[in-house]
Amino acid sequence: MAATLCQVMGFLLSLLGVAGIIAATGMDQWATEDLFDNPVTAVYSYSGLWRSCVRQSSGFTECRPYFTILGLPALLQAVRALMIVGIVLGAIGCLIAIFALKCLKMGNMEDNIKATMTLTAGIMSLLAGVCGIAGVSAFANLIVQSFRFTTYADGGYSTFGGANVGGLTGSLTPRYTFGPALFVGWIGGAILFIGGVMMCLACRGMSSDGKQRYDGMAYKAASHHTIYKSDTRPHPAYNDSYKAQSVGGKQSNQRFDYV
Repeated sequence: MAATLCQVMGFLLSLLGVAGIIAATGMDQWATEDLFDNPVTAVYSYSGLWRSCVRQSSGFTECRPYFTILGLPALLQAVRALMIVGIVLGAIGCLIAIFALKCLKMGNMEDNIKATMTLTAGIMSLLAGVCGIAGVSAFANLIVQSFRFTTYADGGYSTFGGANVGGLTGSLTPRYTFGPALFVGWIGGAILFIGGVMMCLACRGMSSDGKQRYDGMAYKAASHHTIYKSDTRPHPAYNDSYKAQSVGGKQSNQRFDYV
């Protein structure tokens, strides 16, 4: 009973985690413009994995997709790949977990096979959660590095110690911070990881319950007190030699002994 409950809970958490990773991948607010000490408040910009958007104070929002693949930063492409791999692994793991549920009867499938399928689904969910957390963390690290070298300050002061670096002052360079998509991805990856752990634990409980049973015949050995009686019935007497008949009808002296 405990193994079945652990398996079902792990399956539900895995479903919820996959949904969180899918939602985070499709969201646009991975990096949002930091409004603290921002002199420009009429325009608010944010970006995601697939497009960047600009929202004006009037409420009008314009989004522009990334029309190039090779022109994007390598880290952004790596984050895309990690999130897609996490979604694929999580979806396949949930599909396998559906057929491995102990409360669901699928023909004559034995518990050992379901335990193996549950372990496979748990491992795939673990890997999917790790991919999701790694992708979100890599993008968050990129935001942190960009934030540290871009600062709004009076007089255009920047972290490099100059008032004008690269032709742009600090007051004209937007600064980005963590968006809601990062937190959704972190939570979804963590839930997916926990669901994978629970399914792996359920597999251990299912394999211990499903012991193999063999049908056999009961055999009783002879005891030491068995008494054997001699056979006293009379036996017919048999002659140990016979005379063979000749071809002409006369008896010969040749004898045949039968053992």
